[in-house]
Amino acid sequence: MDGRGAWRDNIFIERFWRTTKYEEVYLKAYDSVPEARKAIGKFIAFYNQKRPHSSLDRNTPDQAYCKHPQPITQAAA
Repeated sequence: MDGRGAWRDNIFIERFWRTTKYEEVYLKAYDSVPEARKAIGKFIAFYNQKRPHSSLDRNTPDQAYCKHPQPITQAAA
C-alpha cells in the first residue's frame, strides 16, 4: 500500500491485533521472545479455529471462510 488507502482497508487487521493485545499480550508477562511467539501462535490458532465471532454469526473464521468442498468421488467422463 502507498498510504493513500481508505481507513476501511485496514480495519480487519487492526481489530485482530487489538483483540490479540487485549486478550493475550497484555494479560501475560512473557519471560522470553520464543515464549511470546509460542503463546501468540496458540492464541492465533484459538482465534481462527475455536473462538466464535459475532460478526460471523457465531462461527469461527475457519468455519466461515475455509469451507472445504465435498471430495470428488468420480472423474468427469
